[in-house]
Amino acid sequence: MSSHSSKNKKLDFISIGDSTLDVFVHVHEASVNCEIEHGRCQLCFAYGEKVPVESVTKVPGAGNASNAAVGASRLGLRSAIVSILGQDEVGEEILRHWKKERVNTTHVQFDSKHETNYSTVLSFKGERTILVYSHPRVYVLPPLEETRWIYYTSLGAKHDHLEKQLIRHLRAHPEQKMTFNPGTNHLKLGLKALLPIVKETDVFIVNKEEAERLLGQGEEPIPNMLLAFAHLGPEIVVITDGEHGSYAADRRHVWQCPVFDGPVRERTGAGDSYGTAFSVALLRGMDIPQAMRWGTANAWSVVQHVGPQAGLLTEEKMEQVLKKFKKVQPKLMTNHG
Repeated sequence: MSSHSSKNKKLDFISIGDSTLDVFVHVHEASVNCEIEHGRCQLCFAYGEKVPVESVTKVPGAGNASNAAVGASRLGLRSAIVSILGQDEVGEEILRHWKKERVNTTHVQFDSKHETNYSTVLSFKGERTILVYSHPRVYVLPPLEETRWIYYTSLGAKHDHLEKQLIRHLRAHPEQKMTFNPGTNHLKLGLKALLPIVKETDVFIVNKEEAERLLGQGEEPIPNMLLAFAHLGPEIVVITDGEHGSYAADRRHVWQCPVFDGPVRERTGAGDSYGTAFSVALLRGMDIPQAMRWGTANAWSVVQHVGPQAGLLTEEKMEQVLKKFKKVQPKLMTNHG
């Protein structure tokens, strides 16, 4: 496996995780069946039939880590990514995309045996179902350049070695902060297996369903879940809850922030955009309520576009959105001090 190098100044933000080519398939002939009691829904097509497609959109350089790296760059940070691409045309296309977005590619590795990861996103009435194909990888953490913030997110199944290397790196560089936004393979392992990395985490971000799955207690009040995670080590815990907004806690306080009102075209990347802007705001010295507004603004913009990156805000646009929704402020829910 080889790496690609590009020169850059000292970094602010390094994102670690898999990257993909996302192909968005927009369908209008489907049905949704939901369980009333549990609120679980299934996207249904007629079996064996040809299903007409409204449109197809390709997004190179998607995936949680890439969304975060691009999002941080848009917000004015010197951003880099640690990821593995195949030695193929798609990998080269993604590399060009990162360069265009001013993402440092020093830590990008190329896998000569397997192709670049690929996802098909079925988009229907603003919601999406993602079919993911991830190639088997050998994950090794390259020596990281000096940085202020690390954003660790979705990786393939056999990522244990990289995670142990990352834990050693964080212990050797306590001045570097880290956001951990676990991916599907992290969640499959369960909370007990994640404890070593969770203990090293400064900002832990999951959505409501992921929080319930990790804690294994079924539906619980979100403030209770926030504090349960906070007791495991993270300084700040965030739980996003779709149209119901987001919740954040340190070890003493819990806040809730409503969403900003606006149209929803497609929700892919909403969580990534929130987590990225939240982390960038903290890196810039803002408090938790301000960081929640940054995350909310970024997600508000992203869901109005197709794909996870088209709506990512620049610094200038961020200020405009925050000003537009200045009356929407996080509310202090509890004080455990």
